[in-house]
Amino acid sequence: MTAFRYLGYRLVPRERRLVCDYGVEDGSDTWRFREEFRFPGHSVAASWATPEVAAAARLVFLLAGVSYYKTKAPPLIDLGETALTDAEREFLRSYYLDGLGEFAYRNALDLSGLRITGPVQPRRAAAGYDAVPGRPLIPFGGGVDSITTVELITGRAEDAALFVVNRPEDRFEAIERPAGITGLPVVRAERIIDDQVLRSAALGFRNGHVPVTGILSAAAVMAAVLDRRDAVVMSNEWSSSVGTIVVDGRSINHQYSKSLEFEAGLREFVRGSIGGGLEYFSALRPFTELWIAQRFAGLTRYFDTFRSCNRAFHIDPAKRFSQWCGACDKCCFIDLILAPFLDPSTLDRIFGGREPLMHPGAHFPGDTSRVTNAERIDVLVGLSGGSKPWECVGDVTECQAAALLSAARPDRAGNRTLHELAAQLRLRGIEPAVDALLRPLGKHFIPRRYAIDALLV
Repeated sequence: MTAFRYLGYRLVPRERRLVCDYGVEDGSDTWRFREEFRFPGHSVAASWATPEVAAAARLVFLLAGVSYYKTKAPPLIDLGETALTDAEREFLRSYYLDGLGEFAYRNALDLSGLRITGPVQPRRAAAGYDAVPGRPLIPFGGGVDSITTVELITGRAEDAALFVVNRPEDRFEAIERPAGITGLPVVRAERIIDDQVLRSAALGFRNGHVPVTGILSAAAVMAAVLDRRDAVVMSNEWSSSVGTIVVDGRSINHQYSKSLEFEAGLREFVRGSIGGGLEYFSALRPFTELWIAQRFAGLTRYFDTFRSCNRAFHIDPAKRFSQWCGACDKCCFIDLILAPFLDPSTLDRIFGGREPLMHPGAHFPGDTSRVTNAERIDVLVGLSGGSKPWECVGDVTECQAAALLSAARPDRAGNRTLHELAAQLRLRGIEPAVDALLRPLGKHFIPRRYAIDALLV
């Protein structure tokens, strides 16, 4: 039989650990995997023995399994002794199918027939979690979005804290430096991924994108419960719900676990198992990247420390960049979305002399691709004919608006890249409604006590 199995999880309060065990069977071959989460600094007191902590641990166990399922991506998931309600099972199946949408597409897999078997819980009584108000936990990545959330939320909370996940004895400078600027305490979790997954190629496992924000969200929920906090406040914006590509009528979204759909599903899971005392929501859900960039442009104290370039987060410390690489989709997007609101000299300083808009054809040290920044930007604004990058970047409409606004700045009069972009967009009759992009859009779950703008109340 070919199957992925949830073998069990256990809490080790004295060591502040959660241990999760999984298995994969592929014909005659069997593998066992173990993932651990450590929560240093959390009391070993009775809080670890509460029903709400057990419920949060179960959530982490369920969502972390996706990293091991993908090694063989079998058609069957066996929950073992872990009972789920119908609603929980449906949420988990969506998490696998949509969260692994990119993985399946890029590996030419069809996961639509995925089955999940295991005990059925007819109904579940929530643990009745009772939080201390005004104590939000903000997952923090050191980039534009999470910094903007921090600045918006801290004025509405008495005791906010950041949440950061890292490997033991390994911290990212690109997170630690801007975290220090916030002045907020940091609640930490240490994630220890099974070494076999880190050797996927050598062991013949499949590799690819997983919905990692879902895993980190579950860990944040557990950290919040251990610390008696009243909210986990994410920084997922409106455009994270927009798919990356449409295949056979189905949207595949690189950012699925940042989407409104995932947020709604996880909220219901948390309410049904932990209780209504803990809110899970994104503070930026109704806002575009353009709105966020406009707000961030006023947060000058972060300009020397913030980083969104993924090369700052390589798992191998020796391969991490200590500055923006200036030659990747993320660098191009951040530059483009900030360009309407910041002058070229400021952006050039932020990018350490590697501002993509100023270097459309450059190849910097460490850039091994043959793609130019001009080509990357063409993709972002929808002029290349291809889909947007498999990256956490904004919607094409936001990028088009940013390009047109930037080209209109007097201090960009000599920027050939921007003016060619603007000319091409206007030739095609593309004129995004900028005013609409600078106002709240769509549904959100922001509770009244954390409402960011009068428009949201």
